[in-house]
Amino acid sequence: MTLASSAALMAATPAQAAPVNPVKALKKQYVAGHGVRISETSRAATNGKTVQATTTTGSLEFGKSGVVATDLRTKEKGGLAGISPTRMITVGKYAYAQGGIYSEGLPEGKTWVRYPNDPPMRTSNQPLDVFNSKLLKTLVAKAKSFKGGTYRGVLTFSELGKVYGEKIDKRMGKIKINYALGVNSKGLITGIRSDYVMDFGVLGKTSATVNTRYTGWGAKITVKAPPSDTVVDYSELGTDTDVPQEIPNGSLNSLGRVQ
Repeated sequence: MTLASSAALMAATPAQAAPVNPVKALKKQYVAGHGVRISETSRAATNGKTVQATTTTGSLEFGKSGVVATDLRTKEKGGLAGISPTRMITVGKYAYAQGGIYSEGLPEGKTWVRYPNDPPMRTSNQPLDVFNSKLLKTLVAKAKSFKGGTYRGVLTFSELGKVYGEKIDKRMGKIKINYALGVNSKGLITGIRSDYVMDFGVLGKTSATVNTRYTGWGAKITVKAPPSDTVVDYSELGTDTDVPQEIPNGSLNSLGRVQ
């Protein structure tokens, strides 16, 4: 009777399904002419007071091996507001910037500045690029828990630098990034949240939080470069221009600068 009861109990208790592998799920989305929509908020605070807040929205277009084009709009408040373009498009070998100091003093009729997209610009302010398959594998593997569709874990900047192939300043290497990676029942990423704290000594502690959401997986998305008659190449602006020589590329070391 005991054996029979145990067998009945086992049959009545459904086995917990293993989570779908996010890396495999993501690769299936890489279909030309399709993509995903992104919305993101980031906040930097020093000693508890917000010093910079950024909101980014837009679309990412996929090719057979990943993101091939982006169209992003950004709003910033405080800190270094105005350093980043209010809108940026990347297509192939070029990145196009518009707004703020990127639109000052341009030739008549020109509203976009073109730069080389090499290395490719990051897709957002999120330091954890989920479209980097090596990093996505690391986030899943190093997660301390998986509950309610969310992987939670900790990664140091040193570990992140090794994944990206970036040499990290020793002062930043030991800083820990807490992350929460959300996926749906199909293994597709619904969002990722990261936060970390940098201690600048007498200047105080600065915390940074970035919350990125992804929606509309598989949507038909085609990102086009701006009309050529509205574009000027940075190299054509001359040495007296106030337009930045480059677009901030989101390198890890740049995150350690005081806002």
